[in-house]
This record gives sequence, C-alpha cells and structure tokens, in this order.
Amino acid sequence: MSNIFKYFLNLIPRPLLIRLSYWVRPLIAFSLKGNKFTDPIDGKSFKKFLPYGYESPRENVLSPSTLSLERHRLLWLYLVNETDFFTKHQKVLHFAPEQAFYKRFKKMGNIEYTTTDLNSPLAEIKADICNLPFQNDSFDVILCNHVLEHIPNDTKAMQELYRVMKPGGWGIFQIPQDLKREKTFEDDFITDKKERARIFGQYDHVRIYGRDYFDKLRSIGFTVEEVDYTSSLPKEDVEKYRLAKGEIIPLVFK
Repeated sequence: MSNIFKYFLNLIPRPLLIRLSYWVRPLIAFSLKGNKFTDPIDGKSFKKFLPYGYESPRENVLSPSTLSLERHRLLWLYLVNETDFFTKHQKVLHFAPEQAFYKRFKKMGNIEYTTTDLNSPLAEIKADICNLPFQNDSFDVILCNHVLEHIPNDTKAMQELYRVMKPGGWGIFQIPQDLKREKTFEDDFITDKKERARIFGQYDHVRIYGRDYFDKLRSIGFTVEEVDYTSSLPKEDVEKYRLAKGEIIPLVFK
C-alpha cells in the first residue's frame, strides 16, 4: 500500500492533489488510524504517515488527515505556542494557502484573512507576487511559505512583501533550504523539468536556498530572526509530530 501511495502522490501536481484529496483523504485517514504519530493541526493520530517527495520521497511525512508536511506542522506549533496569531485582531495575507490551514484560518473571527496566488485553487485573489494589487502598509501578518523558490525574480517578490506589510508587522517566509550551503544556487539555463527536480529538488523550483537567504531578506529591509524551533521542543514531540529537526523558521519584521 505504501508504494501505491508513493507513486500516486508524487505523480500528481499539488493543485490537482488538493482537489482529489477531498474525496480520498477520509478513506486513507481511516485506514491508517493508530497512535504512533500525531498531526498537531487536528490532533488526530495514526500508525504511520504517508511518504512524500519528488526525487527522493521521505517516509512518514504526509499527514493522512490534513495533508500537512513537516513544515506545516512546525509552523502550526509555532503560531499556536509562540505568537498572538489566534487571539489578536489583525489583517493577514496568506500566499498559496495550504489546505491544512485554509478553512481553519478562514473561520477565525480575530483575523481579516486574504489569500492570494496565481495558480492555487484556494486563493481568492489571483495575483503575481512581484506585482501585488494591495496598498502600501496593508497587512499586519504575512504568511508566504514555499513560494519564493518558484519565483525567478525573488528580489522583486521580497520587495513587494515588504511594501505591503505594515510597519511593526511580521511574517513567516519558509523556503526549502540547504543549511549546509552558504550561498544560494540558481541557474536560469536549467529549464528541463527532470533536471530541475534533480538539482533543485522539485521540477518547478528555480533555486536552492543557502544560509544567505536570511541576509537577502535583511537587505530588503526586514529584521530577521532565524528560529530553530525544534531545538526548544522535546525530542519525543519532534518524532511524534514528524518534524524536520533543525529546520529554521524565517521570522521577519518590518
């Protein structure tokens, strides 16, 4: 069964997977009920999670109930435990809203919730991150996770994120990152999808970020905290929630 899931999940583009998941997700979740791993987003537990990944699928990382991955569960835990996201009234901009969060955030009474993306079926406003249709200083909180690695001109995208964030606002801009790599690698001449997947980790990625990602955000004007949140959690929780130990949360402020 695991190999079937792996083949199925890694062939289907994420937007289509979102649509299909509404039908197949409950069946998969029921078949994997157990108590070894827990998805903190909905509190449900399973005997195992599903594999996920393009080039080298990772085992036990995709939650059967919310379709969250390691980064989603890490973000959720951080928002719940370390921020006022769920209590303070604020305007929130969410790029390429993840299925695990979309309905939950939309129901929250304390936030004015705006979603945007060019391709996501969950985004209410179709917009280019490099040319956003919002006024300067519009949002208290911006969530932009695993988006910038798809954008050829990520400098312009970061400038737009800075422009529409309110002074005193904050955001989390997660990206796939090789922390052993000092400098970000990109090559505009790599256009073949298979070659992109091999080099950048996914067919629609245009770079692999190194540790200099944080300094690039700082060069735009953001104050950046490099939050290693898993280091503050018990190792039993890191395993139970299937987090990626050592993943850095890029917390930014204007």
